[in-house]
Amino acid sequence: AEFSRAILESLALKYSFTLEQILRIRGNPVNRIHIIGGGSENSLLCQFTANATGLPVMAGPKEATAIGNLMLQLIGLGQLTSLAEAREVVRRSFESEIYEPASETDWDTAYDRFRQLLPSA
Repeated sequence: AEFSRAILESLALKYSFTLEQILRIRGNPVNRIHIIGGGSENSLLCQFTANATGLPVMAGPKEATAIGNLMLQLIGLGQLTSLAEAREVVRRSFESEIYEPASETDWDTAYDRFRQLLPSA
């Protein structure tokens, strides 16, 4: 259990670090994180990610790769007219769970320690 928790916390802290880099380059704010595929089924990973980043996490759908492939085929066949329409179909067709951030102080302290361990930090 300790190893699993260490792995999940490290992933969440790395997501926070990567988000920080993206924001530096992008300049625009990010208002939520999407976790799709198999990782979306790990509620602890999703909650840790929300906590570490301070952003809500939308989890799902699990089979995002197959769904994305299908949506692009439907666009190619003319059954859907745009990527925006495909996204709306996915939103209406598959449930997602939202994880809200909690207890940022502990995560801020953990993030400071995490950054000290990174060679590029």
